[in-house]
Amino acid sequence: MDITIVLVIVLLVVVGAVAWILMQRRRSDELRERFGAEYQRAVSEHGDRQRAEAELAEREKRVSRLDIRRLNQPEFERFSQAWRATQARFVDEPIAAIKEAERLVVDLMRTRGYPIGDFEQRAADVSVDHPDVVENYRAARAIAITNERGEANTEQLRQAMVHYRALFEDLLETDAPLEKEIGR
Repeated sequence: MDITIVLVIVLLVVVGAVAWILMQRRRSDELRERFGAEYQRAVSEHGDRQRAEAELAEREKRVSRLDIRRLNQPEFERFSQAWRATQARFVDEPIAAIKEAERLVVDLMRTRGYPIGDFEQRAADVSVDHPDVVENYRAARAIAITNERGEANTEQLRQAMVHYRALFEDLLETDAPLEKEIGR
């Protein structure tokens, strides 16, 4: 075999390998940029970058098949009013308000078209379109569980309300923030 043919074949293999590596890095960079902190959480959870990236890509594929929609104006108004009432309720009944906030978030997700399975699936689905606030959702849920056991203090409940509000506002997809009576 002619040495030129061998060199061309070796060169093609090397170029192909470099192209494949660059495509993998690009995909990793895209996932890291899209998912933000959720990317690192997935890597930590899976213990392996490739498995984490495969899981994040599967989330994207799953959510792309869903019929996620924006709220119409009457729905937007109804949810906004319900949130204001829940937030106002926090002052006198923080424990009940946290439960109501969680229920409102789930109802808003359902109305927008997200499937309402278990919490982890909801969080995974939300992370695709709302990666900046999914950690708020996880933190609020952790406090809500502590609340259900009767172990959450008022500051934790306030923090849960702030976390739920961040997610709620993002799910409403509005730039105008809701009234901030609880504080940040």
